[in-house]
Amino acid sequence: MATEMGVGQLRDLLAAGKMPTILDVREREETDIAKFAGALEIPMGEVPARLSELDPDEDIVVLCHHGIRSGRIAAYLDQQGFLRVANLTGGIDAWSLMIDPRIPRY
Repeated sequence: MATEMGVGQLRDLLAAGKMPTILDVREREETDIAKFAGALEIPMGEVPARLSELDPDEDIVVLCHHGIRSGRIAAYLDQQGFLRVANLTGGIDAWSLMIDPRIPRY
């Protein structure tokens, strides 16, 4: 079952050298404004056709703008047999507010 992950939890994971796959499901226009460094960018509508780009045995953290779309994709991945999936609560907006203010808000 997909879980929720707070931005502080993700920051701590990354700081500890643990590198989950960060799946950014925002549209290109959004990722052009505010990038999450190192994220795999697959817009929400393309995820079903591009599942082969994801490893079901890896930890995956899904993010979007505020966490709504990414929550849907995290649930979808869970239904497809991906066992280690988390939705980033609050999305890139929360990441910008609480972790990295250099990332523009929109």
